[in-house]
Amino acid sequence: MKMINKKIVVLSLAVITLCVQCKNVDPKKADKTNKEEIIALKEDKVVLPDSIRTKMPKGTSIPEGMVWISGAEFLQGAVPQDKIAMKHEKPAHKVAVDGFFMSTTEVTNDQFAKFVKETGYITVAEREIDWEDMKKQLPEGTQKPHDSILQPGSLTFKRAKSSLPNLYDFSQWWRWTIGASWKHPNGPGSSIKGKGNYPVVQVSYEDAVAYCNWDGSRLPTEAEWELAARGENLEAIYFWGDDVADLNKRANTWEGEFPVVNTKMDGYERRAPVKSYPANSNGLFDMAGNVWEWTTDWYNTNYYKEQGALNQVTYNPTGASNPFTENNPYAKEKVMKGGSFLCSDSYCASYRVSSRMGSSPDSSLEHLGFRTVKDIK
Repeated sequence: MKMINKKIVVLSLAVITLCVQCKNVDPKKADKTNKEEIIALKEDKVVLPDSIRTKMPKGTSIPEGMVWISGAEFLQGAVPQDKIAMKHEKPAHKVAVDGFFMSTTEVTNDQFAKFVKETGYITVAEREIDWEDMKKQLPEGTQKPHDSILQPGSLTFKRAKSSLPNLYDFSQWWRWTIGASWKHPNGPGSSIKGKGNYPVVQVSYEDAVAYCNWDGSRLPTEAEWELAARGENLEAIYFWGDDVADLNKRANTWEGEFPVVNTKMDGYERRAPVKSYPANSNGLFDMAGNVWEWTTDWYNTNYYKEQGALNQVTYNPTGASNPFTENNPYAKEKVMKGGSFLCSDSYCASYRVSSRMGSSPDSSLEHLGFRTVKDIK
């Protein structure tokens, strides 16, 4: 499910959508006591440094609403048995990630409302559109659209009335909705009243970062997110294992013919309250489905291929140094993870742990939110 650039959507009223900043493992810092680990990695001539934080230091308190994620080395990316993995999820490559704290749920409407109340923050979707700023990011010569279009708003989902033969045309189910925002996620007629425990959506990357700055947290890297989502199942397709039959009991996704009919076998047609489904082995809820989640990594369609070619472990990777989307040279996107209530077995299936997509940092959508992480002080 390719994500979308708000600026291009505003103009067209349709959805359009290496250098690696990683510190490589220093063999001189290898843990000399772990002989089996060293032997296992000897073929790649790389060993883990002894500074990988796997356990929470004694005396450390867990921040409220968070859990400890143990550091580990693992293969980031598609597992061999995943037959529908996309090219940008391959090849799986070795990474080593320090332990950290992660919020057990996506940030909720109540939590975001408290942030807005205390700071007076105005989200990107609520701000007036500046044409002079917008046109800098568009092809030269792009004509200014009518003022009736250049109004604050965001992207909302609309069901199709009949079967769609072409699922590559995203404008068939996405529309630019003036007045859509985190307070009105489906448009002016919608509300979050009584939905304080639902994940906040219609928040851009900038909005999410602003929340984190206020909260004393940060967004996760893609590698951190994947490690946290996998939990004990480091080699599985889904966070619970390889059996897709458990999907409607484990996640809020689209069931039925997309985007025409949602049978709601999982109990919800759109967003669900956080903690509506079982947590993974790390105690994290909604690491599959419900809403996509922002990460800090630039989305680069070549990044996994370049990482795989290094044939070595990368330590606390932060992703590609530059954004790159193969089919859109103007795109500058951030990686999002986890899939959403719009993911189905016939379209994207992004409730798989390795699934990754990109979205423009200035874009907000009704199925995109975020969760936070904190480091050991």
